[in-house]
Amino acid sequence: MEELHNHVRELRARDRLSQAELAKLINASRQTIALIERGDYSPSVVLALKIAKVFNEPVEQIFELKGGDSHD
Repeated sequence: MEELHNHVRELRARDRLSQAELAKLINASRQTIALIERGDYSPSVVLALKIAKVFNEPVEQIFELKGGDSHD
């Protein structure tokens, strides 16, 4: 089974943003950011793109599928 892994926590630390600050920048709740970081919530494409824009990183550098038998 494939799982969505992310680097949101590391990027927040790099940019010295709190969960609340990131949430405000992308118009989401702090709880949503916490769930994404824990891997308990997969963000919508729109939310993932907003996060990528904040960190100035390609979305593929932040979110990646791991496990399973993926076919590109």
